[in-house]
Amino acid sequence: MNMSLNSQPKAALLTALDGRCIVLIGMMGSGKTSVGRPLAARLGLNFVDADAEIEAAHRMTIPEIFAQHGEAYFRDDERRMLARLLAKGPKVVATGGGAFMNAETRARVAEKAVSIWLKADFDVLIRRVRRRANRPLLQTPDPEGALRKLIDDRYPTYALADVTVVSDNGPHEMVAMKTMQALMSYLNVHPVP
Repeated sequence: MNMSLNSQPKAALLTALDGRCIVLIGMMGSGKTSVGRPLAARLGLNFVDADAEIEAAHRMTIPEIFAQHGEAYFRDDERRMLARLLAKGPKVVATGGGAFMNAETRARVAEKAVSIWLKADFDVLIRRVRRRANRPLLQTPDPEGALRKLIDDRYPTYALADVTVVSDNGPHEMVAMKTMQALMSYLNVHPVP
């Protein structure tokens, strides 16, 4: 699949962004990182995974941070990290699943970015997250029930995003292309025939 974007629509899209970041939100397993990388490459922007930045700053994994300091500490650090990332010009940022739940973060994203919710249904998410055992919020006797509760709790807030793109079982590059098209539509940027 051709993921390139010719220079004229790309320039128009970057102009329409007006220095804002693109912030990908969604549940764990929705594809924020695997869609964010090709999206950033397509736009010629840097890609940053906020969770990876937090892990690098702490020299610990997120499960280790949760275990040692607790979720409240992690969420506060996540809020500060996102504020720093959004202050440093246009880029594509993949957030942690709970980041957009913070009202201060939502306000900052609304001011400094275009938010895109990668919406995936339960079956897609559970299949993806089962592949990795490092999901602190799913370390329960009933991970499926925990995931359903997170979906119930978070989806109404995620729906506040500027753009919603369905993240399904297709290749991540296809979702990246759908995301690009949705972003162009949201910013009223149309390809030149």
